Amino acid sequence: MTTLIIGGGVVGLSIAFGLLQQGKSVLVLDGGDGDFRASRGNFGLVWIQGKGVDCPSYSNWSRRSAGLWPGYAEDLKKLTGIDISLSQKGGVDYFTDETELKDRIAALESLKQAVGGDYPFEVLDHSGLKKLVPEIGPKVIGGLYSPMDGHVNPLLLLQALSSAVRRLGGDLRTGAQVVGIEAADRAFSVRLANGDRAEGEAIVLAAGLGASELGPELGFKAPVRAQQGQVLITERLPFFLNYPSGTLRQVNEGGVQIGASKAEIGADDREDLGTIAKLARHAVDVFPHLAPVNLVRSWAALRVMSPDGLPIYQRSTKYEGARFVTCHSGITLAAAHARLLPDWVVGSNQVPDLSDFSEARF
Repeated sequence: MTTLIIGGGVVGLSIAFGLLQQGKSVLVLDGGDGDFRASRGNFGLVWIQGKGVDCPSYSNWSRRSAGLWPGYAEDLKKLTGIDISLSQKGGVDYFTDETELKDRIAALESLKQAVGGDYPFEVLDHSGLKKLVPEIGPKVIGGLYSPMDGHVNPLLLLQALSSAVRRLGGDLRTGAQVVGIEAADRAFSVRLANGDRAEGEAIVLAAGLGASELGPELGFKAPVRAQQGQVLITERLPFFLNYPSGTLRQVNEGGVQIGASKAEIGADDREDLGTIAKLARHAVDVFPHLAPVNLVRSWAALRVMSPDGLPIYQRSTKYEGARFVTCHSGITLAAAHARLLPDWVVGSNQVPDLSDFSEARF
């Protein structure tokens, strides 16, 4: 039985990798270079701190994935020889506003209670944080450290996954733009823009923003929208930043990556100087020694967001064998998608409970 996976980003390739490890036959249809691609523009965090404040099951799912990440990264390295630079030493969020810090502490305390108390984090004042990260500036009033967090090189991850899928015998077709789907129970025929067809007995729609057009053909609501985020990266610097944050991290090549903007402007991936200036100002507020450092590149990319920001895992009620998967935390959840989600795709007895993430909540 061949499983068709529409979408060759981190989400689709992680699922393909997991299915291939189970001995399944997989064909991945990856779109063109002109498509919006979250996997090529994301921040690279394996992040738990603060996720699921309003949905504890999302926190548990994310943390479960983070726990699977070391083995996932090691498997990819053994198979492909690519070190994706995974680091899980913990993460720090920096605060320059007292009210924001207090609000975040309250949110994490509430989440800690909701998940049964097992949710490690530490509140640090300025002096305590400076012992952990000596380079912080005087505007930083304190921060939150959690050992649950980490980061990875997302482009190396994408490269390793592409290589791993092929090495395991998967068929990965690039430039395969899907324009239509003919569906029946356990019989799916996908039409491509070049006139070709691909057929399989199961199908996983993991097409990111493209799911909004293709989803209804398989019986899914697919309520996804674009949210723009902009990212900056500096020239290579001596290593000083051992702990990533939601806005700042030092990548394995040495550059400092600066991000976390959010703009609800539709499918617009153009940069603007106002956002770039705001991101740079935040970086210098936290680390004043970055002020004279050169920025070497910047970009804007589009997150794939559901109405409530949570993942969607949905089996089609119209066609047996059709699945829909989307999330905006494809890096954090990649290990769970490779290790746990294949059982959900094939319908085995080891299926994780994903009921909180179905389309029924909409």
